[in-house]
Amino acid sequence: MKEKISRIIGKYTSNKKGPLLVVSAGIHGNEPSGVTALQKVFQELEKTKPEIKGTLIGVSGNLEALHQNKRYIDEDLNRTWTKENMQKGQVKTHEEKEMYEIVDVLKKYPESDFTKRYFMDCHTTSSDSAPYLSVQNVNDNDAWSRHFPTYIVRGFSDIITGDFDHYLSRTGLTGFVFEAGQHESKTSIENHEGMIWLCLKEACGLDLTQLSGYPTCVEDFTQKNAPAQKVFDIEYRHGIKDKDEFKMEPGFENFQEIKKGDLLAIQNGNELRSEWNARIFMPLYQAQGNDGFFVIKEEAN
Repeated sequence: MKEKISRIIGKYTSNKKGPLLVVSAGIHGNEPSGVTALQKVFQELEKTKPEIKGTLIGVSGNLEALHQNKRYIDEDLNRTWTKENMQKGQVKTHEEKEMYEIVDVLKKYPESDFTKRYFMDCHTTSSDSAPYLSVQNVNDNDAWSRHFPTYIVRGFSDIITGDFDHYLSRTGLTGFVFEAGQHESKTSIENHEGMIWLCLKEACGLDLTQLSGYPTCVEDFTQKNAPAQKVFDIEYRHGIKDKDEFKMEPGFENFQEIKKGDLLAIQNGNELRSEWNARIFMPLYQAQGNDGFFVIKEEAN
């Protein structure tokens, strides 16, 4: 992003006791959609001054990477939030510096000041994707996610260590990651904005009709962009190492159905074929990353 982004994108309250809603964006610097959506939300809040219970804060993630439109500078900021990193107190990479700055912001909003604390971490995907929530199976995250109209994937943060939502859940917040669509898509901004408004409605009691015209992004998200709610659990993660040569077969999209025997990827000259009748999740179509793909299955009723 060419413009200079502040760590606090915005803060809004009606000075009424209630929950805290933390919305973070740009943890990956090549995913600016959530930052833009938050800017739009705060512009509308300051314009119309609707009443809410509690407080909304918008927090930006990897500021330098956002400025350079790079996923990260030294290492993935969404892998640094481990207990070990929190305890060592030394900063060795750019991302650790950004991490500690974000921690200092969050410490200003302790649990004792609010009736409850919620979070939403805004992300986008390298390949085209239906919007979805990624939910860690701790606290009441799963129950909270059911309030929102889109696909829900459970357990991603239980497999991947050091991600931001893992840290937030570990420190007592309830919430999820929201993947709004493809990095460069205008629809992703619309989806992020729509979900922020819905979170404000559910967490802080915002009456959406108080805004200057019912936000069309909410209507578009709930009625057009978001798939009907389904819940998926992760069956398998295919990790790749730095020395591996990995190439996904072309054409896969998030949540696409796969059958046993389907060719999924080539790794170190060997075919990787599906062992499942299920769906593929997060197929790797970018240069960076150590997650080749995931296999997910729909929750049994």
